[in-house]
Amino acid sequence: MSTGKIVLGVLAGIAAGTLIGVLVAPDKGTETRRKIRQKGEDLVDNVKDGVSSMVDDAVGRFDKLRGKARRSMNDMLSTTNEESATI
Repeated sequence: MSTGKIVLGVLAGIAAGTLIGVLVAPDKGTETRRKIRQKGEDLVDNVKDGVSSMVDDAVGRFDKLRGKARRSMNDMLSTTNEESATI
């Protein structure tokens, strides 16, 4: 299972549990709405952090792959140049 799916599943579980807990709590309506709004903002922040982390990870992997591809290409060009020089 990918990291992104795991993070998304955990965040969805946290959000659902929090929402149920707030709705069941014996608070005034205004207080309950404030709590829901705050938890929603917290969830958005957590999702942003999770997505940012996944993007950073993907960029790092892409950079590594690009570096390997460049090294391989340079090695092939070097070998080709050496072989054509001997001909």
